[in-house]
Amino acid sequence: MTAPSSTPGFGDVPTWAVGGHLVHRIDEVELPAQTGPWLLPDATPDVVAGAPWLRPSFAGHDGVLRLASHSFALRVGGLRILVDTGIGNGKTRANPAWHGLDTPYLRRLAAAGFAPESVDMVILTHLHTDHVGWNTRASGDEWVPTFPNAKYLTTRAEWDYWSGVDMEESRRQMFRDSVHPIADAGLLDLVDVPAGGFEAAPGVRLLPTPGHTPGHVAVELRGAGGSAVISGDCVHHPVQMGRPDICSCVDIDPVKAVESRRALLASLADTGVLLLGSHFPPPTGGLVVSDGPGHRLVPVPAEGTPAGPDPLAGPAGERLGGAAAVL
Repeated sequence: MTAPSSTPGFGDVPTWAVGGHLVHRIDEVELPAQTGPWLLPDATPDVVAGAPWLRPSFAGHDGVLRLASHSFALRVGGLRILVDTGIGNGKTRANPAWHGLDTPYLRRLAAAGFAPESVDMVILTHLHTDHVGWNTRASGDEWVPTFPNAKYLTTRAEWDYWSGVDMEESRRQMFRDSVHPIADAGLLDLVDVPAGGFEAAPGVRLLPTPGHTPGHVAVELRGAGGSAVISGDCVHHPVQMGRPDICSCVDIDPVKAVESRRALLASLADTGVLLLGSHFPPPTGGLVVSDGPGHRLVPVPAEGTPAGPDPLAGPAGERLGGAAAVL
């Protein structure tokens, strides 16, 4: 059984211990109430009312879904790995809730012990705007890699799809400011993910979960005595556990998305594997258990780590290098 854990010295950071590894949730922003009805239009208040376990953490008593944007920072052996990078600060976006953000995301990341220069790998579950934003940060008039020493991984299927599709201007802008700069810097690695998955690092495997996008992956973390899976957008919200047929309005292949979601949930059900939702609001993590013909989530809340020294106090430039100025 996976359990929450405290790790002294990294501030108040939500943390789970998974098989000898640590998973930190790096919060970016709570998404506005209108996100749920737009993103998952079939998750009506009546559907939510039929799953009372969703309230109050995952949905309000009015039936409105709660969603959030965050990353997961993994300590796996001696590696620091970041899964997805959120929306980002100061980006020009068509969605008003994502436009021109100014959040303390990098400060929160540093509080978990992940100074930008210390990150070894960034795994991008897919190339959507709210998963790639902190790939880059502003430097004068340019967008430069936020994690200059990291290898950024995404799937070749994902890259090939977006390279061949006629994108609207807002998506082209996202690629210009958040994807192309890391490719131009030689930091982007494209990987082929077979049906059995791809080992990105010891204990970290990419699992193919296409549908939301053609090259979408979930991320499995496995260690001695415990494992976890980060959903990406294969499962946007726990309401889809009881109703895996509920699709996102931006799923590229809804039929395949439902197939991937059903298969992922079935593989996790009643196993004790921790599921961490990439858009689940706190408590964010839980165990998938059978519930009639579907599933539900039994929360496993993270434990906030004890407050330690401010990672930006004192000689910050010594620890964080050039990134200190942008935190």
